[in-house]
Amino acid sequence: MASRDQQIQQLLEPTVEALGFLLWGIEYLSQGKHTLLRIYIEHEGGISIENCAAVSEQVSSVLDVEDPITGEYTLEVSSPGMDRLLFQLTQYPAYVGEIIELRLRSAFEGRRKFKGVLKGIEGEDVVIQVDNHEYLLPHSAIEKARVKPRI
Repeated sequence: MASRDQQIQQLLEPTVEALGFLLWGIEYLSQGKHTLLRIYIEHEGGISIENCAAVSEQVSSVLDVEDPITGEYTLEVSSPGMDRLLFQLTQYPAYVGEIIELRLRSAFEGRRKFKGVLKGIEGEDVVIQVDNHEYLLPHSAIEKARVKPRI
């Protein structure tokens, strides 16, 4: 996770947790004039639109006071959903045996994208089986990881 993302997460986590939710992760996407701050929240009972609205209202107030983002941006609050992104290494073990898609920051053995079965975690590495080959990919090298839902 980039340091800006970490700073924003550390800033918002107490507010989200005070409302009874887990801050699953954040995405900060900047494309030209358009900036999006997407916050994913989780709760064992699920997430409703009302939950997202309540978190959005509180988080928006914190962001207005602390002002960690320069310029205009759009704030979204969402559930991680079935095809959830994985942000922290501690989130991976719950999805061992599931199919995940990974995109690396730079190529490893000539490729940046991997889709396969999550086999586990070894130290700071994510173990993924693609076809008949297991890859140990450093978590720090992963740009984006997503669980593919079983339908």
